[in-house]
Amino acid sequence: MAMTIEELQQKQERLNPMDADIYRAVLHHWDSLAKPLDGLGDYERLVARIGGIQRTDHPAVDKRVLLVFLSDNGIVEEGVSQSDASVTLAVAEAMRLGNATVCVMAKEADVDVHPVDVGMQSFHISGIENRRVRKGTRNFLREPAMTVRETLAAIDAGYQVAKQAGRDGYKVLLLGEMGIGNTTTATAIGCVLLGVDPLEVTGRGAGLSEERLERKCAVIEEAIQRYQYDDEDALEVLSLFGGYDIAAMVGVIIAGAEEHLPVVVDGLITLSAVLVAERLFPSIKDVCIASHRPKEPMGRMLLSELGFEAPIDANLALGEGTGAVLLMPQVDVAMALYDHGSRFEGIGMQAYQRYKERS
Repeated sequence: MAMTIEELQQKQERLNPMDADIYRAVLHHWDSLAKPLDGLGDYERLVARIGGIQRTDHPAVDKRVLLVFLSDNGIVEEGVSQSDASVTLAVAEAMRLGNATVCVMAKEADVDVHPVDVGMQSFHISGIENRRVRKGTRNFLREPAMTVRETLAAIDAGYQVAKQAGRDGYKVLLLGEMGIGNTTTATAIGCVLLGVDPLEVTGRGAGLSEERLERKCAVIEEAIQRYQYDDEDALEVLSLFGGYDIAAMVGVIIAGAEEHLPVVVDGLITLSAVLVAERLFPSIKDVCIASHRPKEPMGRMLLSELGFEAPIDANLALGEGTGAVLLMPQVDVAMALYDHGSRFEGIGMQAYQRYKERS
């Protein structure tokens, strides 16, 4: 039985995504190490965020899992993508075999990969967790992409998957997705919730031609004008324009905030899930850590809107959670210094003095 709107709203009482005192304690420890103050820049604050989320000044990232939510989007009927649901199926099969792009990268980064079917159009693939709500969303240019009930079911699916990951001993959750057309769904959500023109922020996704890009912008603009909705109601906006993958990732973020598990986000699609979650539960974004600055214009706008610092700026647009995976080896290096770095007194050096408090 999927959660109800009332049950979703009640979760606010259990959310406390960041302990500010522990965050400051981790920063204080960084200042005790024999290095220039703020010498590791954003990585010092990143480790402090992990500590604040985990409620410890000895944070741990050694057991982590990438949750990849697979779903198809009815909006592809409108020619907004180069490909169709067959690609989602092909990538899902590659994930099952462990040779998808993100699987190869995750093996090197010591990240487990857990794909979850929340709305693929194809037959279900054995070996992938089945949390399917429906065989793909509807075409949101013609009708709402999801019913509210389906949206809640997808949120609950992600929530339950994340809860199980916590029970399995994972200390960090990474977000990923796969579903043709989801740059369109994520951009539409962002345009409505941020009140921006699709022409200003719509990107090429997997590589659209100029003609296809114009079509994509026109579809989003026409769909936004088609419906009467409350643009302050993030659940309604998600249901109208979103996908089961985005909704499921909202559920992961909620579970992460409940269980004190950092959620490392990827690009545009995962950031749209953070925006929805933040509009539903103000300050829940504090449980999330941005991995990179996306190539997609809407992704960059979302990063700025959420106030995230992203260590990687490499024009990534690969999806599947690959940006989140790329961040983890960098976090490992930073954590090694945090845990084992020499202190000033240990090398007979006078500590640097901080004259300005940092945030």
